[in-house]
Amino acid sequence: MKRKSGPSIHLEKVPHRSGDKTYYSWLLRTSFREDGKVKHRTLANLSELPEESLEVLRSSLRGETMVSLSKALKITSSRSHGAVHAVLTTIRRLGLDRMLLSRDLPWRRLALAMIVARVLRPKSKLFTSSWWSNTTLPEELDLPREAQGPNPLYEAMDELLAQQEKIQDSLAEKHLQEGALVLYDLSSTYLEGDKCPLAAFGHNRDGKKGKRQFNYGLLTNLEGCPIAIEVFPGNTSDPLTLGSQIQRLREKFHLQRVVMVGDRGMIASKRIPDIEQAGYGWITALKAKDIQRLDQQGAIQLTLFDERDLFEITDPERPGERLVVCRNPLVAEERRRKRRELLDETEEALKKIKERVEKGRLKEASAIGLAVGRFINRWKMAKHFTLEITDGHFNYHRKLDSIEKEAKLDGLYVIRSNVPVNEMKSEQLVESYKSLQRVEQAFRSMKTTELDMRPVYHRLEDRVRAHAFLVMLAYYVLWHLRQALKPILDDPKERVSLRLLLDRLAAVQKNQVELNGVPFDVVTTPNEEQVKILDLLGVKLSV
Repeated sequence: MKRKSGPSIHLEKVPHRSGDKTYYSWLLRTSFREDGKVKHRTLANLSELPEESLEVLRSSLRGETMVSLSKALKITSSRSHGAVHAVLTTIRRLGLDRMLLSRDLPWRRLALAMIVARVLRPKSKLFTSSWWSNTTLPEELDLPREAQGPNPLYEAMDELLAQQEKIQDSLAEKHLQEGALVLYDLSSTYLEGDKCPLAAFGHNRDGKKGKRQFNYGLLTNLEGCPIAIEVFPGNTSDPLTLGSQIQRLREKFHLQRVVMVGDRGMIASKRIPDIEQAGYGWITALKAKDIQRLDQQGAIQLTLFDERDLFEITDPERPGERLVVCRNPLVAEERRRKRRELLDETEEALKKIKERVEKGRLKEASAIGLAVGRFINRWKMAKHFTLEITDGHFNYHRKLDSIEKEAKLDGLYVIRSNVPVNEMKSEQLVESYKSLQRVEQAFRSMKTTELDMRPVYHRLEDRVRAHAFLVMLAYYVLWHLRQALKPILDDPKERVSLRLLLDRLAAVQKNQVELNGVPFDVVTTPNEEQVKILDLLGVKLSV
C-alpha cells in the first residue's frame, strides 16, 4: 500500500434532489490521495450557517486574502448631485445654455452655475460660490478653479447682461408667434442703500417703508413663460413702461400682430393709442370710477346675472370697444366683509376722539380736526362718513347710501378690449385677462424664498439689471420644472411644493469611494419617490 499524501481542507457545495426540488449542503471536507486515488472525508456539515459566511470561509480556504470591508472600503467625500444634475439637464434640454452663448467660455459656465444655484439655493453671490463646492456643479460644468468669491461671478454677470437682448430674442422666437397674447405687468424690489442710480421712492409693493426701490417689467406668453425683463427707476409709473415693450415686440421680436394683456393701471386710456398705432390688440379692465359711471347711466343691468355669468355692453364714450361685464360672488363677499371691518375700525377710532371732546380734552375745532384727520382715511373709509366739527363738538355718521351704492358693485369688473368678436368671444376675453395672475405668480416666485430676488445690495446700475435678468432666467427654468412635475404638484394627495421636490432630489449624492486605495464614484441609488421625479423630468443620473 502506498503512503497517503497530506490532507487538503476545502468547503464544498453539494447538490441533492428531492422530488422536483434541488437542495444544497455545505460540507467541510478534506481531500487526500491514497494508492494514487483522490479520496474525501467530511469533517462537518455547515449548512446551517449563513451563506454569506460560508462564501467567505470557502474563499479563505482557497488561499484568498481576506480584508475587513470597513478597512478596505472608504467613502472619502460626498457631493449633492441629484438636483444639480436634474436642473442642468433641463437647462440643456431647453437650449438655454446655447442661448447664452454658443461657445463654451468660462463666463458662460459661471452664468449657468449661477442660474442653477438661484433655482436650488438662492442666496448672495458670496454664498453661491461657497455652496456649489459641496455639489457636483463644478465638475458638471468644469468651472474654473479661480472662481472663488463673488468677483468672478460679477464679471460673468457683466458678460451675461451684454447678451440679454440676444437671449430674449431667442426666447421670443421659441415661445411667441404672430397673433399671440402677451402678458405684461410691473413690480418692484427694494434696494439696500441709496447709491444705485435706479434707487428711488415709488409705489411700494414690498411693504418696506423708507426703502428705495427699482421697478421691473416682466413680459410673458399666455401660459406665463417669461420672455423678457426690463428694469426701470423706482419712481417710474406703470403706463410709462409700456412704450418700450411695444417697441420691443415690434422692432426686436418682429411681431406684426399680437394682443397685449395688462391690468387697468398698466394699459391706461392715454397709452391705448400707442398700442393701436403699432397694429396690436389689447385687453384690460375698466377702473372703478368708470364702472360707477356706467352703473349710474343704467348701462349695467345687474339682473342679467340671474341668467348668465357675463354679458357685453357698449359705451358711447368708447366707440369701437367691447365691454364685458362679469361678477365674482366670492370676491363680492370678501369685499363686503373687509368693508365692514374697516368701517368698524374707523368708527372705533372716531368714537375715542368723540369721548375726548365730550370730556373736554379736545376743545378747539382745529385740534379736533387734526385728531380726526389722523384716522378718518387711514383705512380709505372717509368717503363713507359725515363729520360735524365745531369748537367743543364732534359727531359722525355713516353714509348708508354711499356704502350701499359701493356694495352694489362688489365683485363686479368690466373687461375692456378692441379685439373683434370674430377673433375672440366674450369668455375668451375674460379668461385672457385672468391669465395676468400668471405674471403675478412669477413675481411671487422671483421675490420670495423660491428665488430670493430681494433685497438687492448692488450699487452699480448694470449689476442690478444683470441681477434681475439672472433671476428671470432662473424663473424660466423653474417654470419648465413646474410644468414637468405637474402630475405630482397637482395631486391633492401629495401636497408638496416644487422646492420640496428639488430638496428631495438634492439628497441623491455622488460619493467618492476608495477600495484598497483605488478611487471611483458611486451615485446614491434613488428611492421610489426620487425615481418618479427624475422620470417626469426625463433625467437619467450619471455616475
